[in-house]
Amino acid sequence: MEDRSLVKDNIVETEDYSGGSREHKDDGMSDDVTLYLTFLLGSDLFGIPVNSVREVIEYKKVFKTPRVPDYIKGVINLRGEVVPIIDLTSRFYNNKSEIINTSAIVVVEISENSHKIPIGVIIDSVKAVVDIGVDKIDSTPDIGSRIKPEYLDGIGKVDNEFVILLNIDAILNIEELSGFEDNNN
Repeated sequence: MEDRSLVKDNIVETEDYSGGSREHKDDGMSDDVTLYLTFLLGSDLFGIPVNSVREVIEYKKVFKTPRVPDYIKGVINLRGEVVPIIDLTSRFYNNKSEIINTSAIVVVEISENSHKIPIGVIIDSVKAVVDIGVDKIDSTPDIGSRIKPEYLDGIGKVDNEFVILLNIDAILNIEELSGFEDNNN
C-alpha cells in the first residue's frame, strides 16, 4: 500500500513543526509562512493548517449514528476515544464520498469551552504538507464557490496549483453541527 506510506510520512513531517507556522528565511528576507496539510476531495485541492491536525489515519469502518444529517457519517473508536466523523464531500457538495483505497480520515481538534474535541473528516487522499507564505494567499472570490464563504480562509498558490484553504473551526463548529438545523450544509 504505497499510498498509505505518504500519509505516515506526512504526519512524521508535521511533528517537526508543532507550531504550524514559522519564519522562512530565503535571501535574507523573512516571510510569515504556515504549514498546510493538503488533500483532495474529488479533483479539488484543499488545505488545512497543520497545527489543527492531530493525526491522519487510514479510513476505517464508521459506525452509523441515527437521526443525524447525511454529512455526519457516525463515529469511530480511536484508541478508546469516540470520534465523530464528518464527510466533507457531503458537507460541501451534498454528494456522498466514494470510499477508495486512498481515502483517509484527518482527525482535527476543535476548541469548545476550553476543551479540545477531536473530530474526523473523510478525505479522498492526502497530497502533501506544504509551506504557504502570506504573500501566496489571496482572498476567496465572491462568486462561483459552492462552499459557504465562511468555511474558506483564502486561496493559496503552490507550484502553479491553487489550494482552497479551509477554516476548519467554522466547518466543524460544534454548535452548528449539534443543531442539525440544515441537513445539507
